[in-house]
Amino acid sequence: MNRVLLGLVGLVLLLGGGGALAVHFGVVPGVDRDTPLVPGTALPPTWVLVVVAAVAVVLALLCLRWLFGQIPRREVAEWRWSEEAGDTRVTTAAVTEPFSEEVAAYPGVRKVEAELTGPHTAPNLALVVRAHGDADLRGIRRRIDDEGLPRLRQALEVRELPATVEFRLASSRTATRPR
Repeated sequence: MNRVLLGLVGLVLLLGGGGALAVHFGVVPGVDRDTPLVPGTALPPTWVLVVVAAVAVVLALLCLRWLFGQIPRREVAEWRWSEEAGDTRVTTAAVTEPFSEEVAAYPGVRKVEAELTGPHTAPNLALVVRAHGDADLRGIRRRIDDEGLPRLRQALEVRELPATVEFRLASSRTATRPR
């Protein structure tokens, strides 16, 4: 929906700009380029100018809101433990960062994005592993299951840590292209 709306707005703007250029250069038959755009030269009533300015400000704010909505952002959840000794707070990003760095050091892995969701008593882990095209995905998954996840479970002090792993492959440097 977002791309369709942007495409339609872009098409309308292109057609309007192209039409204005065509009239300016005298390409459109039957339209005199020296004719005023609107009849008369008197200013409209003040209330019209105020309404137009208000609508322009509202549209500008809506466009800015939409623009900031396009910026990708990660949810930063915070886990909190309360004990007699005091409160402990930690962000899930602080927990996943060392794990991501460890997995990123595995052979064939380029980058890892990890996100913990859910409460600290029953977290879920979502991984996006960007790997080289010729990487051993089964080996990477095996190392995640056998080495990385047990350490993360131990650090989080949980018995279960369901994890989903999504692999995204990059083209291999040594791959040959068919001609």
